[in-house]
Order: sequence, then structure tokens, then C-alpha cells
Amino acid sequence: MKKLRILFVGATLVMFMGTFTSYAGEVKGEKLERQMWADIKARNWAAVESKIAPGFQSVHQDGARDREVQIELIKGLNLGEYTLSNFQVTQNGPVIIVTYSVAVEETIGGKCLPKRSAARLSVWLKTDSGWQWITHANLNPLKD
Repeated sequence: MKKLRILFVGATLVMFMGTFTSYAGEVKGEKLERQMWADIKARNWAAVESKIAPGFQSVHQDGARDREVQIELIKGLNLGEYTLSNFQVTQNGPVIIVTYSVAVEETIGGKCLPKRSAARLSVWLKTDSGWQWITHANLNPLKD
């Protein structure tokens, strides 16, 4: 009976730790995205650039971008008010995948995107120097 009780307590702890780890990943993923948006809005370029990995790639309706071109795009944004919502976060080891919706008016490549909620996807990698943004997808269609 004592062995069964120890086994039950051990299994419960393992399940609890798995739930806690999953929850911690969810919180961290949302926090990473919110901080990136806040840094972009504040035009805190040092913070933004320090979080973008050397091999970063993004995709937008007008094509793909590497790290340097994405930074150039970000610096050209003049963010007004925005709303982030509908976060879905998964973590697998050192990788956090975040999908969410954002409502923001922005211009990308000279084309205005409508201010309506649109899906985004980001992937973050935990490195020795902290969390790095490695990929991003902006699924907001361009206006004609």
C-alpha cells in the first residue's frame, strides 16, 4: 500500500510539473510578444535588434524578409494604438510558438493594411543569450 501511495504521489507530481511547464511557456510566449510590440511602439531599437536572431526570417503578403530587411521594415513603422488578443502558445523544449491576433493600422512596403484583427505567428528560441525571435508571419492581407 505504501508503494502504491508513493507511486500515486510521484505520478501526480509529474503531471503537475508538466502542466506548470506548459503554463509557464504560455505566459512566457505572450510576454515575449507583448514586449516586442511595446519596444517597437517605443522605438527602442536596441531592445528590438537584440531580440532578433541572426537567421531570422519573416513572411508577409508582399514576400519574405531576412533579419536586416525586417529591422528596416520595423523601423519604418509608425505604430499607433494596437490590440493583441487570442494568444495560443505552445512550447517544445527551447522553442516557443505563439499565434495571436492584432488589430493595428500599419503600412508595409508602401501599402496600407486595414485596421482589423489579423493573425500573426512568431517563433522564439531560447539561447545562451536569452530568447531570440527566429521567425514571424504577418497574415494581414494588403489593401488593393
